[in-house]
Amino acid sequence: MDHITTNRIMVILKSVLIILALGMITACNNHEKNMALQAKVDSLNKKLAQTYRPGLGEFMMGIQIHHAKIWYAGKNKNWALADFEVGEIRETLVDVKQYCYDRPEVKSLPIIYPALDSLSSAIKAKDQQRFNKSFVLLTNACNNCHTVTNHQFNVIKTPETPPFTNQEFKVK
Repeated sequence: MDHITTNRIMVILKSVLIILALGMITACNNHEKNMALQAKVDSLNKKLAQTYRPGLGEFMMGIQIHHAKIWYAGKNKNWALADFEVGEIRETLVDVKQYCYDRPEVKSLPIIYPALDSLSSAIKAKDQQRFNKSFVLLTNACNNCHTVTNHQFNVIKTPETPPFTNQEFKVK
């Protein structure tokens, strides 16, 4: 081999070594960055696991309040408020599925939907008789769900006293 060929080979070898060294440095930097990112992810997951998540009882208490408000709104033919409160129950049921997905009771929620649909239909028709029947249907659906989920000790009924004294249920 002549002197020029040997120099070329040496230049190529030096270039390859430099490229390999840069690759290793980059890989080390990426590994360190990945480890730092993973540590942040782990820290955020730990914080997320410790954040407050409402329990099923809190959601059910909210539904119970909306149930009572529906009754007084419908009794006073405040159809807009009654419709709003039915929507609030539907939203709460979505939240129950999202936050209480690990509870076996969630599987029984579909018991409620036909009664809510019936009540919505009566409210939209502004039909007092259908409303009264559909409200009883909703109340019974709640109690049937409680029975199926072994919470039969929690009996829901048509309210006798408004849940709040600071809300007007009559149409203005």
